[in-house]
Amino acid sequence: MTYDTLRHPAILSRPELLRLLPSLRRAGKKIVFTNGCYDLVHPGHARLLRQARDLGDALILGLNSDGSVRRLGKGPDRPLNPFAVRAFVLAHLASVDYIVEFDEDTPLDLIRAVRPNILVKGGDWPEEAIVGADFVKACGGAVRSLPLLPGFSTTALVEKIRSCPLTNP
Repeated sequence: MTYDTLRHPAILSRPELLRLLPSLRRAGKKIVFTNGCYDLVHPGHARLLRQARDLGDALILGLNSDGSVRRLGKGPDRPLNPFAVRAFVLAHLASVDYIVEFDEDTPLDLIRAVRPNILVKGGDWPEEAIVGADFVKACGGAVRSLPLLPGFSTTALVEKIRSCPLTNP
């Protein structure tokens, strides 16, 4: 299957994003950055992204590459959706301004390149454990760990699907 038709102007390569950042800064935009796999987008993701966007003027989402997701040890069949599908769905959320792929095990290099004003992760990440937090703070930025929406988890959803008798006869 080919995903070449799944294009959106919010999905940028790293060089494209880095060329765009100076104009955002000149315009005085507060840049917010978050990252994740977003394998199966659920209400918890939607709320987190909205809350992150509300902290600034432009939300950049660092989206794990397929290889990066596999290396996280989430399961042999993860990601369920390839990068092109995940990025396309997320690009259609009003709260997400830009999406950029990263293939590293952590988004640290991308965070250093973006230099966001605010770095955001979900509440399952204590602020001191958020990758890039020290760098962002040293640059004068802020770090936020936002509360999760209880009852929503991609891992739990995947387990529920796997245990369903209709999908696992």
